[in-house]
Amino acid sequence: MNVITPKINRIPEHVAIIMDGNGRWAKKNNLSRIDGHTEGTQSVRSIMRAAANIGIQYFTFFTFSTENWSRPKIEIEGLMKLLIESLLTYEKELHENNIKLQIMGNINELPKTVQKIVNRIVLDTKEYSKSNLILALNYGGRLEITEAAKKIALKIKNNELNINDINEDLISKHMYLPEIPDPDLIIRTSGEMRLSNFMLWQLSYAEIIVTDKLWPEFKEEDFYNALKEFDLRDRRFGKIG
Repeated sequence: MNVITPKINRIPEHVAIIMDGNGRWAKKNNLSRIDGHTEGTQSVRSIMRAAANIGIQYFTFFTFSTENWSRPKIEIEGLMKLLIESLLTYEKELHENNIKLQIMGNINELPKTVQKIVNRIVLDTKEYSKSNLILALNYGGRLEITEAAKKIALKIKNNELNINDINEDLISKHMYLPEIPDPDLIIRTSGEMRLSNFMLWQLSYAEIIVTDKLWPEFKEEDFYNALKEFDLRDRRFGKIG
């Protein structure tokens, strides 16, 4: 179904998405959890196209969290295999649409095959400038803040920084992708009302939209509806409107 791109006056520069509900969608349709994750990749492609088409500069998908390692081994293996397949599928679209791939998280703990493909695509797309696809892989918000604190502490120990140099801007500069602007909008599917340890530092002033749609059901029209709702929000940042 072709969806008409709506007229939106205020386009968010950065949209982050917590993709939730793959397992519940699979259960509802009497399928395996991996089938649910597989179906969810189609939503990623749909939203990736829509975001780039409407002019969003940065879109981040919470792909695999540090907490996901606690899932059954067979599911993790399936997720890693699906990640490889998805990256190879997305690669063509990245090249065709001038989209840069960036990674947020500690990928050194991922399987070597995943690391190799991720690093190659990141390198091959690094000069692209239309928009940026950011995958949060082996990512945890608390871990990111902890690692930033360690980097700053080491610089103070080595007399590269003074303790009085520490401020919000300095901390931001020691996060995983300091050059990326904070998200303006975060979308969470499946009706869950929590951040799940996702971008805890960067989401301070993000507009939050939660939909009851399970992630495999969330398509281009739903994404545009979220953008229209964002367009109506009064963003005051603590000030009087």
